[in-house]
Amino acid sequence: MLRCGQMIFAQALVCRHLGRDWRWIKGKRQMDNYFNVLNAFIDKKDSYYSIHQIAQMGVGEGKSIGQWYGPNTVAQVLKKLATFDTWSSLAVHIAMDNTVVMEEIRRLCQSNFPCAGAAACPAVESDVLYNGYPEEAGVRDRLSLWKPLVLLIPLRLGLTEINEAYIETLKHCFMMPQSLGVIGGKPNSAHYFIGYVGEELIYLDPHTTQPAVEPSDSGCLPDESFHCQHPPCRMSIAELDPSIAVGFFCNTEEDFNNWCQQIKKLSLVRGVLPMFELVERQPSHFSNPDVLNLTPDSSDADRLERFFDSEDEEFEILSL
Repeated sequence: MLRCGQMIFAQALVCRHLGRDWRWIKGKRQMDNYFNVLNAFIDKKDSYYSIHQIAQMGVGEGKSIGQWYGPNTVAQVLKKLATFDTWSSLAVHIAMDNTVVMEEIRRLCQSNFPCAGAAACPAVESDVLYNGYPEEAGVRDRLSLWKPLVLLIPLRLGLTEINEAYIETLKHCFMMPQSLGVIGGKPNSAHYFIGYVGEELIYLDPHTTQPAVEPSDSGCLPDESFHCQHPPCRMSIAELDPSIAVGFFCNTEEDFNNWCQQIKKLSLVRGVLPMFELVERQPSHFSNPDVLNLTPDSSDADRLERFFDSEDEEFEILSL
């Protein structure tokens, strides 16, 4: 699941820096931003979204090194790591309780405060790269009116298997231009789902061992192993584990408003059961939003565990 988290976030960075229409062509010379994206995920400790960073940040979420991650845990970890990525300057929002609150997202994306770490970035007089990126890149757009949004929605669409009532809604999510895909899988296998054909999901499988990639002195990477050299895999939608996280990327406020309109229209389609609720303001029955939208603090994992405790040790089943 850690690799799947990297895959969906890499797609977000591609949309952010290269555009959704960008395509990789073997042997074609790529722009610098492309290699900057690759450097963010290379297996080195100082890369923003490396496997090392994800595993270490997961310790703060109560996950030991090597322990299995679910889609929600990966989403929370990526949100924390993104606060250090001043080059991308992303607003990452995790929608909890199957509810997307538009007011919270607008407040997050329209903030006029410098992005995390940007104030600490001094003026740069050279082209020295920091963590694979031009150091001034994070400063350039820190006061933009809308920070590009990565919206991750952890969901559970059934108990032990996916509820068929959600299948059509899931298909519609893949069709939206803001879609980043879905991370999830089936028992004991994590996959990154990128679309569907009929009643089958199209997915990329991260469980392929490949030689480690080392950047050259010029900063370029041998990049073929970062891309599919064969057609993606397929599986029946019915085999999907009900625990997933759906991702969307809204580069502008117009993108976000368009996404909201699509979700509202989808909720009106007969026979389609919404996977999550879209509301303007936080419902009064919600708990403290600080619990649901975590900040990089060592106590977050403990508070989240207490709030979403799924254990039943303190409950007694009464028979009538």
